[in-house]
Parts: sequence; structure tokens; C-alpha cells
Amino acid sequence: MNIGKVVKSNVHTDYVCQIYGRGEVEHPPEPDHYAFGTFVRIPLSDGCGDLVGVIYDTLLHNPDFGNLGPRLSPVSDLEIFSPDYLTEKVTLVGVAVVGMVGVDGMPVQGVPPLSARVDTLVEGMADHEVRAFHRREGGGVRLGYASLLLTHRSALVRPLMLCIVERLTDLFPEEQARLAVLHHEWTWRTCIEPMGGGS
Repeated sequence: MNIGKVVKSNVHTDYVCQIYGRGEVEHPPEPDHYAFGTFVRIPLSDGCGDLVGVIYDTLLHNPDFGNLGPRLSPVSDLEIFSPDYLTEKVTLVGVAVVGMVGVDGMPVQGVPPLSARVDTLVEGMADHEVRAFHRREGGGVRLGYASLLLTHRSALVRPLMLCIVERLTDLFPEEQARLAVLHHEWTWRTCIEPMGGGS
């Protein structure tokens, strides 16, 4: 389902998506559709495939915060008399791009050569799409973008990796033993490294 649209980028692999709100689309997404660790796709122009990203942060934008002046209309009337006022309060999510799926359907993990455009739709990925993106050729699971995420400036990267490993454990039950090792390592890094225990 479409959860929102691209409104800006911070760097080549870091996008900001504005989540659709009430009145913008017929069926606005529910919070679990854009939860932390959710995989999304961003279609590229001219049918060049899709970027694949993962939601790593949420920002609530309320331009009226701190405005204690008198109101001409009660909040309940704004939807009728000033509907544009409501759209100024938005939910934004950060999307870290971890690869792409080409027009041939082949997934490529890592930094994609192409970038999305402003106002491009952002769509949630189904379980089978997430599984296909992570399936290693010949069988198994791959996380070739882990080093890319590690360079991300967000402090939420390590909890994000834990979330991804847990999701992949559900999608690849046959890889549970290997993924458990990764989960243990990332749990350790998340707990110890902030205290100066990592290299």
C-alpha cells in the first residue's frame, strides 16, 4: 500500500517521506504500516526499477506547537473552514535506502546508482518481496547492506539492525541458527558499544 511520498533527501541513500494523512487519500495508512524497521520501495522514474529502503526514524511536525495566541476558530471547526491548516501537521519518516530491484526483478543490495524524485510514492513491501530482496542466489539469506547502514548518522542504526534480523528470522526460518548469531552480536553491540566497550 502507498504510505506517503518523498519530500526531500538528506544524502543519496537517505530520504524523508511524508506519511499520508486523513483527507489526502481514501485509506490513510495505519501506524503499523510505517513502523520502525518497515521495508518500503520507491519507484524510480522511467520504469528503471524500485529503490528498496527501511524506515529508521519518525518525526512529528506541528508548526502550531508553542503558539499560545488566541484562536479565531475552535480546533473542531478548522476541518470545515480551514482544511489546509490540518495538513500542516504531518508525520515524517526517515528511509534508509539499502539497495534496489531492477526492471528484471533482480535485487541488488548496497548503494544504488539512481535516485528518486520529490513526490514519488513510497510503498510498503509485502513479506514475499522482502524475502526475495534478501534471498541469496542458490539459497540462504544475505545482508549485504549491513556495512552501508553502519555508516548511517542515526543513533538508531543498531536497534534497526536488530529489528531487521528479527524480521528475517521470521521470513527465513531455515536460517534461524545463522541469524541468531547475528542477533546476538548486534545485541551485544547495542548494549556495550555506547558505553565505550566497542572498538
